[in-house]
Amino acid sequence: MNAKAISLPTSMPKVDFQAIANDFRFMNPNDPGAWPLIPKVTVLAGLLLVILLAGWWFLWSDQLIELETKQHEEETLKQQYLEKKRQAVNLDLYIQQLAEIDRSFGALLKQLPNKSEIEALLIEVNQAGLGRGLQFELFRPGQEQIKDFYAELPIAVKINGSYHDFGAFAADIAKLPRIVTLNNISIAPAKDGGLLSLDATTKTFRYLDEEEIARQKKPAQGAKK
Repeated sequence: MNAKAISLPTSMPKVDFQAIANDFRFMNPNDPGAWPLIPKVTVLAGLLLVILLAGWWFLWSDQLIELETKQHEEETLKQQYLEKKRQAVNLDLYIQQLAEIDRSFGALLKQLPNKSEIEALLIEVNQAGLGRGLQFELFRPGQEQIKDFYAELPIAVKINGSYHDFGAFAADIAKLPRIVTLNNISIAPAKDGGLLSLDATTKTFRYLDEEEIARQKKPAQGAKK
């Protein structure tokens, strides 16, 4: 069988740009059906592009922005849901921790004397020093400092005695049923030979009664208004 030779084109067909330009130049705008193919395709493509741009500008751009906003809201709601779910799962633990905090706070509050008990507490502090053989050169209560729900009473003390007795006195203070602290401690040789002199600020605390707390809240409420 004889194979027939297949001839391939040796060059691409030439585009007649002048003819295309003439097609556009001599188009009859009143008779689009008679336009040549290339002008028809070009005009249709241009119209399609204009429609797409108009749709993007007037419709799709706002919708895409709204879609992006909704996606962010959805992500935020998901995070809130997961957080609330985690809290719901641990609700019993939170209730238990809150009850423990209430018990701890109540125990601390019981260590604060009220106004009528503060004088007895000062006597206990003085007796703790005398019981260790210490000599009080100064025991001067200062001005109360009112806080949110308690008052702080500083007491300037100057005591003469031995270093060992000072340590025992500090231990006795720590064992008192009420909260008493020793602050700004300074120890130096006393005027009497063989003794030391301790200068400190002893602080004790008391809780405010309901009337005092009400007075504290009034200025805060006035400031907020």
